[in-house]
Amino acid sequence: MKRAALGFGVTAALLFAVAPLVLGDFRLSLLAKYLCFAIVAVGVGLAWGRGGMLALGQGVFFGLGGYAMAMHLKLADAGPGNLPDFMILYGQLDALPWWWAPFANPIFALLATVLLPMLVALLLGLLIFRRRVRGAYFAILSQALAAAFAILLIGQQGTTGGTNGLTDIQGFFGYDLNDPVNQRMVYFVVAAALLAMLGVAWQLMRSRYGELLVAVRDGEERVRFLGYDPANVKLVAYVVAAGMAGLAGALFVPAVGIISPALIGVVPSIEFVIGVAVGGRATLAGPALGAIAVAWAKTALSERVPSAWTYFEGLLFVLPIVFLPGGIAALFKWRRRARLVPPAEVKEKVAA
Repeated sequence: MKRAALGFGVTAALLFAVAPLVLGDFRLSLLAKYLCFAIVAVGVGLAWGRGGMLALGQGVFFGLGGYAMAMHLKLADAGPGNLPDFMILYGQLDALPWWWAPFANPIFALLATVLLPMLVALLLGLLIFRRRVRGAYFAILSQALAAAFAILLIGQQGTTGGTNGLTDIQGFFGYDLNDPVNQRMVYFVVAAALLAMLGVAWQLMRSRYGELLVAVRDGEERVRFLGYDPANVKLVAYVVAAGMAGLAGALFVPAVGIISPALIGVVPSIEFVIGVAVGGRATLAGPALGAIAVAWAKTALSERVPSAWTYFEGLLFVLPIVFLPGGIAALFKWRRRARLVPPAEVKEKVAA
């Protein structure tokens, strides 16, 4: 408990005091982008590291949250009764599509950024986990969903912006995003959201549910024989991870000013997993740190060796899996060993 409180305090000091002092506006905006990826990674760490679900389709939920936020902001930029600029440019519509209209309401849009991904994850999870789909089959299926979602968005140019996506977002709930002061405000919002999601993940991991989730990962059939339904246990982690990804996508939009299919397809989904593997999937802070490190490395290396960056990215995934399964966190002994909990102990802890 004391170590966790100290860790949160140090993280808060670094994010809210040190980073704004030592980084310029451009670098701080980049860090805000990386922190959005870290929020996704926290959810992936919960689902994969604790639940054993290799979620290769988090781009779907990231995109749902991002597009929900971008739709509201584009409508706000256009003004009441006007079409967003890209709809006028493409000239395919004379009126706003009916499913765009609810996103003009800020409360509806904010709720949709989190609840819509969670609802989709709930429906998918009920179909997948009830049929006991797991392992490589679950990973392939989730990746296929990410690819299908990106293709769907590309094909609807008149309503989603197609390949370009929703770009040139100018405002954020009345604040001009071209103002460096407001950009810093967005950074602080993203940093606060990351700390909150770390707190949620920490609470889940140390709870009775967290013990049961680890037991399902290590011995699903043994947990089933105890009278618990592993599908429900995994479903909760999957839905929570989807909500975190949706929140990250929603914050990514004002932080970067764009959302497009290229940011939510198969490749971004794999990059989320790479960051989690590098940081340490079975830890609390490891996935977030790994996601930030991989995103920073991508920016730095792609500027210097753009043609070879993908090879480095592949190595970043292979090397930790082969030589350092616990990720970077294992080097500092941050990793709390997630052991196979004896059935009697699981039953006792969950029933307590």
